[in-house]
Amino acid sequence: MTVYIIRRILQLIPVLLGVTVLVFLLMHLTPGNPAQLMAGENAPPEMVEQIENRLGLNDPLPVQYFDYVAGVVQGDLGTSMRYNTPVIDEVGPRFWVTIELALYATVLSIFLGLIAGIISAVRQYSIADVSIMIVALFGLSMPNFWLGLMLMQWFSINLGWFPPTGWGSPEQVLLPVITLGTAGAAIIARMTRSSMLEVISQDYIRTARAKGVKERIIIYKHALKNALIPVVTVVGLQFGALLAGAVLTEEVFAINGMGRLLVDSIMNRDFPVVQACILIISVVFVVVNLLVDISYKFLNKRIDLND
Repeated sequence: MTVYIIRRILQLIPVLLGVTVLVFLLMHLTPGNPAQLMAGENAPPEMVEQIENRLGLNDPLPVQYFDYVAGVVQGDLGTSMRYNTPVIDEVGPRFWVTIELALYATVLSIFLGLIAGIISAVRQYSIADVSIMIVALFGLSMPNFWLGLMLMQWFSINLGWFPPTGWGSPEQVLLPVITLGTAGAAIIARMTRSSMLEVISQDYIRTARAKGVKERIIIYKHALKNALIPVVTVVGLQFGALLAGAVLTEEVFAINGMGRLLVDSIMNRDFPVVQACILIISVVFVVVNLLVDISYKFLNKRIDLND
């Protein structure tokens, strides 16, 4: 397993380099001059040119890119063009807010999705199965920003049970987590049902039933464990999707997270902050998928990760 982990980590290097190249080029191809934005619309050309020289915006693109990568390798993500502060000071506190939001939403998705998927598989074609799949379809179809607005309207404005904005207290956390985790729960429920149905039809499950093993033990000890591999894969992909989806959720609930910082930085053409946010999200995403691949070995000892 150690060899596999080392090989996978080495494979991440070109992926992350590719991400930095794409983000760097896309940000420089978008219209607008960040130096002009910093100086103001009516600033004289001399002031704009001075800012460009100070930020290195007049250097050739390859030089700017290699300077950026060299700084990242040394732990320097650059200086924010908008706030004139180190990027890490802007991104750091907000990063943990977004990670908390994504983690809580993932836990909610796994909890609801597994329970719904197991019930649907065990009671295939029953009223419970059909009802759960219909609810899951609605969960997949609803945009999370619309769901967030509806939850805010009912539970914050009409009933006054929860605060409409902010992050920190349990009352502030609940609505954004439900908003972000609903679609993930629907996907996990559908995948769990499909995987469980496939496993339940296997010969060893029928043999266990013929031997008189209790149905609860068959479902949770034998069927569920073997059905979890595709579900775990979906969970890993969903975590990355939740990081991206947190942008809209943070905007709706006015959460001061990294997604909201990313949107503001794109609007203000703050190149270093945008590059740092996307790079951090990419690193988290590939690390989570590495952990998912490693978890296969614990779910099924027969899997050889070195193949």
